[in-house]
Amino acid sequence: MQDRKYLLEVCCGSVEDVLQAVRGGADRVELNSCLFHGGLTPSVGELIVAKESVSIPIMTMVRPRQGGFCYTDAEYKTALRDAEKLLENGTDGLVFGFLKEDGSLDVERTKELTRMAGKKTKVFHRAIDVADDWKKMLSQLIEIGVDRVLTSGQAPDVFYGIDVIREMIEFAQGAIQILPGAGVNLKNIDRIVEYTGCDQIHIAKFRSYVDPSTQNNRDIFYGGALYPPEDRYDVIDGDYIAQIRRHL
Repeated sequence: MQDRKYLLEVCCGSVEDVLQAVRGGADRVELNSCLFHGGLTPSVGELIVAKESVSIPIMTMVRPRQGGFCYTDAEYKTALRDAEKLLENGTDGLVFGFLKEDGSLDVERTKELTRMAGKKTKVFHRAIDVADDWKKMLSQLIEIGVDRVLTSGQAPDVFYGIDVIREMIEFAQGAIQILPGAGVNLKNIDRIVEYTGCDQIHIAKFRSYVDPSTQNNRDIFYGGALYPPEDRYDVIDGDYIAQIRRHL
């Protein structure tokens, strides 16, 4: 592995994540909000501060809500307005995915966001992992002009999807980039990159931090029914990212 250069993308949910990712040696980041739900659209302010803070490319998620990828008209309009503002404020690329109710590609919406992004990088995210025919969807994305696909190989974890990822890379023949992501770690990364033949990887690894400001009243919760601890939050583990970078 030492003779080959692998591009390392880190999935981030905040500017602090971006800073730690860069400290660890990331080549590119994907900026989101709400990583608990798989990543939603970040705020414009988050993008602005991130762009002011680092020099590596920042991809920004365009996803108006959790729970699927078939959006109402209002949600889709929100996605378009978000994409417009993210582009105006310097994003290096958009990450998105539009499906119909049956899980097939929403071609028209995908074309519209691809057109909006222009020369910026267009990334179709893991919505492809629920396609019933990924070859058809990948062919459609190539024809539309999408640059890259983020995928776990239609499995919950990349390690269990490496056969499909390898097939995707062979099928694409360089017409679209295939970016494996989900569950990549130091224990399995060798097998993933060597078996699939990929030249880039998407990873996230977090470290928990304590914020004691809520400790005066432990009975208060600000979120939903899961009631996570209100004095804990996660930030990308820059040291772990550095280990991955050195390993690659």
